[in-house]
Amino acid sequence: MVIQTHIIHQDKTLLKALMQINAIQEGPMVLFVVDDNNCMVGTLTDGDSRRALIAGASVNDKTEKVMHRQFKYMSLNDIDNVEKIKRQKELQMKLVPVLDDNMHIVDIIDLYKYKTRLPIDAVLMAGGKGERLRPLTEKTPKPLLPVGDKSIIDHNIDRLISYGIKHISVTVNYLKEQIEEHFSAPRDSIKVNCFREPKFLGTIGSVKFVDTFYNDTILVMNSDLFTNIDYEDFYLHFKSNDAEMSVAAVPYNISIPYGILDLEGRDIKGLLEKPQYNYYANAGIYLIKRRALNEIPDNQFFNATDLIEKLILDDKKVIRYPLNGTWIDIGNPQEYQKAKDLVRHL
Repeated sequence: MVIQTHIIHQDKTLLKALMQINAIQEGPMVLFVVDDNNCMVGTLTDGDSRRALIAGASVNDKTEKVMHRQFKYMSLNDIDNVEKIKRQKELQMKLVPVLDDNMHIVDIIDLYKYKTRLPIDAVLMAGGKGERLRPLTEKTPKPLLPVGDKSIIDHNIDRLISYGIKHISVTVNYLKEQIEEHFSAPRDSIKVNCFREPKFLGTIGSVKFVDTFYNDTILVMNSDLFTNIDYEDFYLHFKSNDAEMSVAAVPYNISIPYGILDLEGRDIKGLLEKPQYNYYANAGIYLIKRRALNEIPDNQFFNATDLIEKLILDDKKVIRYPLNGTWIDIGNPQEYQKAKDLVRHL
């Protein structure tokens, strides 16, 4: 978004304001009005303008005459406060101006195009060989296999971007050149950076090759998942519990169609008739405090489950986040077909 597109001086005429609103090609037709000191003093929408004209205003009147002087905004100090951004969204705000202490507009949070703005870095693991999907993966890396009109990994990248995540990395190994070429151009103005792992380092070991992190919370996930997880809710749950690591988990239920004997040696102590057991399975999506990444050894095979166990042994807080929406691990032909069938109905 070009911020200046939505900013107008209070001395501009209503006609000029209408022309500027009309030139907005995408998104809410709203202008933020500033004074001679570039301090925000009001807002003006397309609807405000029409109502003012119906009430007798002239197109030659100054914008300050018809603007709203009571407006909502966020302070620069709260730009990473996801709870406050969520409240603005609940108030049906589409564009939220971010003001410094002098009421200057320093940013605009776009809640029309994006669901929120999460202060996290994302790392997608895309180095696996996808051997269970051969022959499909003999010449194409699994993350680039199509699901609907785009590749598996692009479904994940686009969803991350829709939550306002600006720093996205992908670690690559098998057929790495194809993935690097795939992300050679920015995606929706976001540059996706690829980092090579020199050998297969497990499900989280390659994170150590990402050279820069910009936030204190890191999202790590497998690139071959098909999911509609709510990343905002995931993040808020992680922050509210002050955890070192959060593991997204999907319900996994087992029904046994027989009567199960409760044994003590050879003696039967009871009978469980067709019991059902409910578990949570690791979904391969994690939120981790950046400092916890120091526990991952350099250039060694290391799985995310190894990090979980190490943090627990060190008495760090590791929590479960229940993922109740769509989640498919595209690891075999049956799950791949399931994802392709599902995307046709979305």
